[in-house]
Amino acid sequence: MAKLEKAEIERRLSALPGWEFKDNAIRKQYRFKEFMDGIRFLNKVAEMAEAADHHPDVQINYTRVTFICSTHDEGGVTEKDLKLAAQIEEAYKSYAK
Repeated sequence: MAKLEKAEIERRLSALPGWEFKDNAIRKQYRFKEFMDGIRFLNKVAEMAEAADHHPDVQINYTRVTFICSTHDEGGVTEKDLKLAAQIEEAYKSYAK
């Protein structure tokens, strides 16, 4: 899957509120009330990522979980990353209910 151009990435991110393009990857930080809320959400995303065979980098800082998506073998952001970001957003919507 081909690496996308910066303009295309930024255009597509307009449909994914809070996601940003930085350091050749897309990223978003989610905040939770409790540490375990973030861990449960991370586990939900991990299942989706495993099913898609496309795994984000993750940073956990107490009640904040940051997902960083980049297709390493393509050297940047591809369609896979944008699809995973959209899936994470959908999962968060259902999780936050």
